[in-house]
Amino acid sequence: MLHSTASPQAGTEPPAVREGGSVSAADLLAEVRDCTPVSQGNYRSDQGAAATIPVCGTDEVVFWKADMDIDCDGQPGIRCNIATDPYFSASTAFAQSDGRPLNSETLPYVVVPVPSALWDYRVHGVRGGSVVAVVYGDQVQYAVVGDTGPAGVIGEASYAAAEALGINPDPRSGGTPSGVTYIVFKNSRVTPIEDRTAAVAAGEGLAQQFVNGG
Repeated sequence: MLHSTASPQAGTEPPAVREGGSVSAADLLAEVRDCTPVSQGNYRSDQGAAATIPVCGTDEVVFWKADMDIDCDGQPGIRCNIATDPYFSASTAFAQSDGRPLNSETLPYVVVPVPSALWDYRVHGVRGGSVVAVVYGDQVQYAVVGDTGPAGVIGEASYAAAEALGINPDPRSGGTPSGVTYIVFKNSRVTPIEDRTAAVAAGEGLAQQFVNGG
């Protein structure tokens, strides 16, 4: 969870899934141009940074515009383990259908702040497995809500989510300092949470409804 603007790693495998669906990044960003805050104040992008990021809401979604820090937690693998990530934890807030933690290396997921007086995601129809559209540049990556993070910090996603968007996924040097929009579809859920294909299918449908006015 140390983050910089380092360029993508040489040898990083290409993303296994490219969304490339009918809903463009521009379509989605046009729908979240204006912010009606639902958080009781602002989040920080990192510990020690200024608190400038509100969580915004509409009838259909909650969203925020932030950086992307890399969450490498969950099942240990070749890229995400205690040797590669000094902050590694072998658990995630939400588990797979078999009870094991999520796999950050293979599952695109987004981190939400733990509930606090600032904002409680649960009050806004968000839970583990909620569908998220992550927009970066002209790309859209569909993911799920898969983990929770510090109460005052926002803007974090799994190794697989970063990799799929062409963001350096290295837990020590990766991430990007800005330019990422996270759009969570209220009252949505992928079951089982680890089904990446189902998240893409659900995301496409929900995004289409969203840009078409519900």
